[in-house]
Amino acid sequence: MENTDFQAQLQTYTDSKQRKIKPIIFVGHSLGGSVATLATLWALEKRLRQNSPFCITFGSPLVGDVRLVDTVVRENWGGNFCHVVSKHDIVPRMLLAPFESIAEPLIAVFPYWQVVMANDSKNVPDSFIQDACRTLLNIVLQYTYTVANYGFDSLRELDGVIKRSPYRPFGTYMFCSSEGAACTDNSETILKMLHLTAQSHENASDKTVQDCFSEHIGYGSVLKYVREKSIIGSRIANPDSVSSYEMGISLQLEAIDFGDQNDHARIALQNAGNIEDKHSTNVAKLAIALSEAQCNMAQLEWYKERCEKEYGITYYDSFKKHDKKDINANLRRVKLALFWDDIIEKYKKHELPSDFQSKNKWIYAGITYSRLVEPLDIAHYYCTCKGNGNYLQDGRPTRHKVFQKWMEDKEETHSSRGQKARTKLASLTQDSCFWAHVEEALKELANLKQGQQQELESLEEFENNVTRMINSHSISADVFLEESSFMVWWAEWKEYKKNQCLEWNSPLYKGHI
Repeated sequence: MENTDFQAQLQTYTDSKQRKIKPIIFVGHSLGGSVATLATLWALEKRLRQNSPFCITFGSPLVGDVRLVDTVVRENWGGNFCHVVSKHDIVPRMLLAPFESIAEPLIAVFPYWQVVMANDSKNVPDSFIQDACRTLLNIVLQYTYTVANYGFDSLRELDGVIKRSPYRPFGTYMFCSSEGAACTDNSETILKMLHLTAQSHENASDKTVQDCFSEHIGYGSVLKYVREKSIIGSRIANPDSVSSYEMGISLQLEAIDFGDQNDHARIALQNAGNIEDKHSTNVAKLAIALSEAQCNMAQLEWYKERCEKEYGITYYDSFKKHDKKDINANLRRVKLALFWDDIIEKYKKHELPSDFQSKNKWIYAGITYSRLVEPLDIAHYYCTCKGNGNYLQDGRPTRHKVFQKWMEDKEETHSSRGQKARTKLASLTQDSCFWAHVEEALKELANLKQGQQQELESLEEFENNVTRMINSHSISADVFLEESSFMVWWAEWKEYKKNQCLEWNSPLYKGHI
């Protein structure tokens, strides 16, 4: 959408100095819903104004794959989308099946639908269009029944078992029928409900085909029914339910004209509620455990300070010696590793909310942990491997990689907002792998002295990286303690370069080393 009339008009609107800022709402039907969704994503990504845009679609096909869904979750954009889906409309469900299987009938049907909607026509389609729609519906039905045969416990588990469509839902979905509407914003539950509601058709009969046409072009009537039901209310489908929670599920099933007889639909909604409760419980327990973890972090910060002030060395170099004074620090390092590994394991098993990795509390807790404790993991690695391994390639724990990814995603999200430049050195080196780079630089320098000239480029790049870190104040002061591993490398590197060229002048001199 770059350099388009749409962009120019929207920019003019958002730049206008109105006393009262009006909301931006994108609305679309059918393929127009997909366009509205993409336009909303574009506006959200550009952050054109403080008031976020909102998107409402009617009968829109699915848009985007798992990566887009993850991005929407990470950016907390899910609440900006509401997708209205009618009971018999095939369009929101057609991309449940792999695209190549529906391409031919879809190409035949969509031009007709566009003409009908443009002219507000209610003419019955000819036999060719009806056959194409029937074929499209049969393909989708066959696919959803194939999925059902494998079980609905977790659609994720079907990846690699059968060929699945890459498209996934995001945002809030409102499932509508003449009886009312039911809403959910859980992507997995939405996907199951799209499958299950598609199976409300046993076959693609002439009436079913006609329903697909009429409901796709008749969302005005659907919304009228929903509005009337919301005003006059409706009876409780299961008055004997023992809890308000069960009654709520019964109401949702009745609202989409499913009734209590569909066990799969009931289980899907129940699971969505149970999963949400389990996620909340897990997060609450982790928040309590985080308090203990922070106590261990405080002890390691004290250990770091003690090494610098009492022994005049970095806590990295002290820990690498594995002296008695480091035993307590090692114990706390292990406890913290167990705590964060448990979080990563729960996250991978989907036992935490899908937006867990976008929460500032956990992002900053994780990255602070890595910046303080990963140097100890690096020291432990090089102490035990006796210099024969490469931590960056073979020894780095998954938890540190995950926290780095979370932080990079957050920084990418906020890169356009600008950040204040540091005015003094960081208390913790921002690159938690810094000491691993130092260890590799020491080995490369030793190789270079033995005539392995291929190491020279890597060493010069390391020197330049340290210069950038100093200039950006993203390195901590303890790195420059006289006996630190880095200063050992620096002394040897200076000696080598001076022997090669007496007039050599390093950019690090300007960094005040």
